[in-house]
Amino acid sequence: MKNSVKKWLVSLGPGIVTAAIVFGPSKITITSKMGAMYGYSLLWVVVVAIFFMIVFTSIGSRIGMATDDSILTTIRKEYGKWVAGLMGVGIFLVSTSFQAGNSIGIGISLSEATGTKPAPWIILFNLISIALLFFRNFYQTLERLMIAIVALMLFAFLTTMFLVKPDLSGIFTGFVPSFPHGSTGLVIAFSASCFSIVGAFYQAYLMQARKRANPGSVLENSKGFIGMIILGIMSAVVMICAAAVLNKQGIPVNKASDMALALEPLFGHNASLLFLVGLFGASFSSLVGNATIGGSLLSDGFGYGSQLDSKVVKGFIALVMIIGSIVAVGYEKPPLELIIFAQSITIFLVPFIGVAMYMLSNQRSLMGEHVNSPFARYTGFAGLLVLVTLAIYNFFELFLK
Repeated sequence: MKNSVKKWLVSLGPGIVTAAIVFGPSKITITSKMGAMYGYSLLWVVVVAIFFMIVFTSIGSRIGMATDDSILTTIRKEYGKWVAGLMGVGIFLVSTSFQAGNSIGIGISLSEATGTKPAPWIILFNLISIALLFFRNFYQTLERLMIAIVALMLFAFLTTMFLVKPDLSGIFTGFVPSFPHGSTGLVIAFSASCFSIVGAFYQAYLMQARKRANPGSVLENSKGFIGMIILGIMSAVVMICAAAVLNKQGIPVNKASDMALALEPLFGHNASLLFLVGLFGASFSSLVGNATIGGSLLSDGFGYGSQLDSKVVKGFIALVMIIGSIVAVGYEKPPLELIIFAQSITIFLVPFIGVAMYMLSNQRSLMGEHVNSPFARYTGFAGLLVLVTLAIYNFFELFLK
């Protein structure tokens, strides 16, 4: 029984890491804004985004189980080195653009809690993150760190939700699809961040790292389902808290820390600290995880491999952290609109990544017993249609309207 529980916990690792990476400060900012502006009415978006995220995380996991080569190495063999290289560069640029937001989240959470300036905290925790790269067995260190941070975030946000005592009938109504006037931009930004094809893509790498760390172990249950459910719960909880407090009082969200400041008059300094703990956890997990994705996939796209113990990979990961911290220290607190805009822009890249994953996972000669089931094929295709539709609509909103 004890061994069975241990194996089950081990199998959760890759999915928990993906959830921790995806749930960053921009997610808190966007979900807070959705709840503050539209109450509970957009909770249904969480369900839809998480459903498709589960589908593609499962696809990424199966690719990782079926192949010894990484996805980008496989893409290089199947479609050419230019395709793999461009995808690596694209993912690197997306990761770098969001790294500044992760660093800012670190600075905001600790500066608000301590009454100090954010810049020293940004520098300190980026240095700590770079130091983590030099731990032996970096993947295992990363995985344990992410599991601890996710547990911390769950505690902070769930406790906060119980303190605010939300309207249960409003919550149930929020799961009925509707588009309040003016909400489309936030829906696209949330979908781009929560239905994270880049995170699902990286799930294959996490699966392969787990295989190397635990050779011979059974990984069938490692497809990320539990991690994605946790991601959905945390997103919904933040939106519910914002709806119960900010929407009720008519307080707009111009930055993520507004959520914590709004709770302070109602529940005292402890409730504010609880939220800031959650913000710090989301920021730090994404700070490490996002840089790991950007650096390792850039290296793999150029043909240098993606193993986290490689000096080249560590160098590219550190580069993502350094660029992100420089931008964060230089600008400190960018407007919420820039975070939402950056999330929306990613929707142009993700359809190409999704198509590559989908095509690979349908090849029986490559996947063997892990080839997509009919359900995965149909739902995966539906997910691609959603991504393409969002990209077209977003292009119209940003450049033609």
